[in-house]
Amino acid sequence: MERCPWCLCNEKMIRYHDEEWGVPVHDDRKQFEFLMMEVMQCGLNWNMMIQKREIFRKCFADFDFDKVADFGEEEIEQIMETKGMIRSRRKIEAVIHNARCFQNIREEFGSFDAYIWSFTNGKTYLYTGHQKGAIPAKNGLSDRVSRDLKKRGMKYMGSVTVYSHLQACGIINDHQESCFRYSEILRMTDPVNKRRENEA
Repeated sequence: MERCPWCLCNEKMIRYHDEEWGVPVHDDRKQFEFLMMEVMQCGLNWNMMIQKREIFRKCFADFDFDKVADFGEEEIEQIMETKGMIRSRRKIEAVIHNARCFQNIREEFGSFDAYIWSFTNGKTYLYTGHQKGAIPAKNGLSDRVSRDLKKRGMKYMGSVTVYSHLQACGIINDHQESCFRYSEILRMTDPVNKRRENEA
């Protein structure tokens, strides 16, 4: 059974690839979890995020954005002292700040899901060449989403970070064509073919 090469380093990464990566996400709590894991990942690697996922869940109230939005200095100190946690106060504060921005987006659009999927009209994008492994770090779509998230106050939302999130939550299907999950996810979605990676 063939898989995308990036996931083959350990069992947790394989499980994440097989069960989650690229599956369309329509649950706001899961959207917040994936997006904030991307925040914690900045400058590091995704394997570390998957290995520390349970620590993140413990620190951030299982990614309940309403609870995280109410965090203050006491919770920040507790998180900083948690064994195995990434001790970046700036990132921890960014997650709390982003939870409040996340609430504002939900209030405006009814859900974060409605907001994020509106950029593709609810469709999953398939970019020409990506299925052969020619995957960029960012593209026109992630540039547009990144600009909008920043405008709404979100931190650590550069285009590369956003592109990774769009892959993770199924807005972009970047499984390689040889990967068994490629066709499985195609059957879950109503995909739109895009010719160039810079297309928004």
